Amino acid sequence: MLKDYFKFGVKNIKNRKLRSWLTILGIVIGVASIISLITVSQGMQNAIEEQLDMFGADRLIISAKGFQGPGSMSEGLTKDDVKTLESMSEFKYITPMLIGTAQVEYHDEIKFLTVQAVPAEGYTDSFGDIDFDVEEGRMMRKGDKFAVMLGYRVANKDIFDDNIGVRNKINIKGYDFRVIGIMEEIGNSQDDNALNIDLESFRIIFDEPEKVDVIMVQAKQGLDMDALKTKVEKRLKKSRDDENYQVMTAAQIGEQINSILGIIQVVLVGIAAISLLVGSIGIMNSMYTSVLERTKEIGIMKSIGAKNSDILSLFLIESAIIGFIGGVFGVLFGLGIAYLVGFVADASGFGLLKVTMDWKIALFGLTFAIGLGMISGIMPARQASKLKPVDALRYE
Repeated sequence: MLKDYFKFGVKNIKNRKLRSWLTILGIVIGVASIISLITVSQGMQNAIEEQLDMFGADRLIISAKGFQGPGSMSEGLTKDDVKTLESMSEFKYITPMLIGTAQVEYHDEIKFLTVQAVPAEGYTDSFGDIDFDVEEGRMMRKGDKFAVMLGYRVANKDIFDDNIGVRNKINIKGYDFRVIGIMEEIGNSQDDNALNIDLESFRIIFDEPEKVDVIMVQAKQGLDMDALKTKVEKRLKKSRDDENYQVMTAAQIGEQINSILGIIQVVLVGIAAISLLVGSIGIMNSMYTSVLERTKEIGIMKSIGAKNSDILSLFLIESAIIGFIGGVFGVLFGLGIAYLVGFVADASGFGLLKVTMDWKIALFGLTFAIGLGMISGIMPARQASKLKPVDALRYE
């Protein structure tokens, strides 16, 4: 019996192809939107978690309040704060960092790029612990001055028209720097498009003798990071006599990013849900129209013994088939969009975004579409099942 219901539903959909496909299209758009958004956001979350794992759970980042990266206001930290932290015995090493934007010239071509700096001897510690390494040349070491390690995209024609190799010279803010290393591709544009120089050279070319943007500290093994964070805050407050700084653990950074990402997900999925609402209204409208068109047919079926439950099942299964078809195409289309976003992100220098298909998400999208189709078809199906045979047969 159930098999006959399916055959009957498919036949009716085929008989009104244009209307059926327009109805299905609404479901396709809604499901595709949700699947693509969830898949891409999951890829972003995985990328963030991967970066935080690389960063390490036993690190603290100290910065001025409100510091958001290159070009933002970051007044507050100085060399004195570095000395305050160096007086503490809990740290394996302490790495002050400066970040700025500078005019960079190579072969008469000028670009404005991010320049990052830590002490020359600190590169092995700060980069080595998070598995950042050089693809060509070598890492910065003590004694290097006016030397630069290039981000992967800076060296490989993504920024400049010509490749830049080890031992070439580039000009940063009017000063010549020799290239000693080219970094491996990391997968985020901030690092792959940056130049890494020693801290003292940065202070000279930017005329920043005291300022520090960020201080990264590596805690000794086995310490409680929350307790250490509190201790650092107290020590800085005592030495500075102000609170114009923030101390963050990797866990806190992850929580903040995931919180923001969660809000974005809710908003975007909410917008996509509007498409599904439109699609469900389309199914309902299509099924109501189908009931009107087949009123006489329903009367004939009832007159030869069809029960209300049989009529109800026929229309519910037909709406479920519409939902299923819309769900299948919606899932495929949504995954296609997600993979396209991943491809574009990779081409744009954000290779950390790894879009992968999650069967649970695909199954959810398909089940949701079928359920939506059946819910949308309940009212028309009930109306059809309640038609009286005599009235249905008289209907023209």
